[in-house]
Amino acid sequence: MHPYVLLAVAIISELFGTTALKLSDGFSKPLPSVAVVVGYGVAFYLVSLTLEELPIGVVYGTWAALGIVGVAAIGVLVFEEPVDLAGVVGILCILVGVYAVNVLSDMSAH
Repeated sequence: MHPYVLLAVAIISELFGTTALKLSDGFSKPLPSVAVVVGYGVAFYLVSLTLEELPIGVVYGTWAALGIVGVAAIGVLVFEEPVDLAGVVGILCILVGVYAVNVLSDMSAH
C-alpha cells in the first residue's frame, strides 16, 4: 500500500484516539478509554510502516502537523471550542508547511 495512504489512515486513527481521549473523561468511561488505546495503537503501527519508505522528518512532521489541524477542527466542530483569526492564520501556516515539505521540498520521496 502507498505510504501516504498509510500515513493518512494513521492520522485519522490518531484523530479518533484523541477525540476518544476527550470523551473518556480522564479514563473514567470504559468505551472511550478502549477507543483511545485502539486509535493510538493503530496510528503508531501505521506510522511505523510508513517509516519503512519515507524519511522520518517527513512522516513525523506531516503526522504531527495534520494531527494538530485535525484536532483543532474537531474541537471547533464537535466540542464547540472557540477559534479566532490568529488561530486560523496559524493553522494555515501549518498547512503551507506540510505542502512545502511534501510537495516542494526534496525531503520527501516524490
